[in-house]
Amino acid sequence: MECHPIKIGGYTDHVHILCMLSKKIALMKLLEEVKSHSSKWMKTKGDDLGNFYWQDGYGAFSVNPSDIDRVVAYIAHQKEHHSKITFQDEYRAILKRYGQEYDERYVWD
Repeated sequence: MECHPIKIGGYTDHVHILCMLSKKIALMKLLEEVKSHSSKWMKTKGDDLGNFYWQDGYGAFSVNPSDIDRVVAYIAHQKEHHSKITFQDEYRAILKRYGQEYDERYVWD
């Protein structure tokens, strides 16, 4: 899909994908493809994953090229990071910091 991955990682309830978004594909289409293919793959990894699915939504953020190394380190250390703050609390704080309105009923579905 011509979206060069730089770093992929996450923790128990979320995944981070740092990539160069191709000019030839919309972000929504990239996420649709990633979710579709990875969901099918997950279902092959065990009987207990037969009902695996991704939530409908996603969060997407641009990254200043000078911050790429910092974001790579952030993704690499998710376990340690989320021992201090939950993903949900961190995401709420990011939305508030940048003045993004949200409705809790739709963020975690």
